[in-house]
Amino acid sequence: MNTTTVNQSDCLEVKVPVPLFFSIGVVSLAENLLVVVSVIHNRNLHSPMYCFICSLAAFNTIASLTKTWETLMIVFANVGQLEKKGSSEMNLDDVMDSLLCMSFVGSIFSFLAIAVDRYITIFHALRYHNIMTMRRTKAVLGVIWITCGVSAVLMVRFFASKFIMICFVVFFVISLAIICFLYFYMFMLARIHARKIAALPSSSGGKCSRQRWWGSSMRGALTLTILFGVFVVCWTPFFLHLIIMMVCPMNPYCECYRSLFQLHVVLLMSHAVIDPAIYAFRSAELRHTFRNMLLCSDWKQRS
Repeated sequence: MNTTTVNQSDCLEVKVPVPLFFSIGVVSLAENLLVVVSVIHNRNLHSPMYCFICSLAAFNTIASLTKTWETLMIVFANVGQLEKKGSSEMNLDDVMDSLLCMSFVGSIFSFLAIAVDRYITIFHALRYHNIMTMRRTKAVLGVIWITCGVSAVLMVRFFASKFIMICFVVFFVISLAIICFLYFYMFMLARIHARKIAALPSSSGGKCSRQRWWGSSMRGALTLTILFGVFVVCWTPFFLHLIIMMVCPMNPYCECYRSLFQLHVVLLMSHAVIDPAIYAFRSAELRHTFRNMLLCSDWKQRS
């Protein structure tokens, strides 16, 4: 997505080496593919929350693949193997932009789905398996992927229109507000429930089991809050760049911020690298699956 223009300020554009782009893309691609395969491979991870995490990792995989391929195209163009403005190259660039937009929109929707799943897990635990069935989970995932695909094509097709860019930014801000409100509301209620559990008599047989269940549920909610926080940190500079493009495209001070665009892209790509590390650090089951797959433990046992 071409979001850069000629810099008319005294600030020189910061250039990031192509090998760094390529390295981040390859590492994030490998990590997120590992998450997707792990969730599919391990039956213990076939739950709604991990299905949504798998979807999030799949969207990160698309973003990583897109940026890695774009980096390769830049390398081929620099050595004269590709035309920078040929018709086929421009069409391929539009496809990659569509996939990147799809990744962003899909990540937002995945976080929304995970937040709702955690809310139901914590505050409607007895009805959770009736509400969040695998059939409904698959239906939600289908809607998410279809919606992301259609919206990504529309965004790239009409991105030259300022209205589409405004919609893109507004969608980001509103989504952040909804998710933040949901997590804030969830943790406020969590404090109330924790006090009620603490007020139970010590001799109550169900107190210990409730505390263990509550701790496990809140640990999952905290993990997803960390994931969301990383997402906000990594994507916000890019959207601030888009806002500056609309509000003050020729202002020299704004141009100084825009000169950091490649750093913003590196930060954006780093999101796909950090997420799998958080999964592995916070989830013992997923960490165990990673270890077995990397060491080929299952294959050794079968042989």
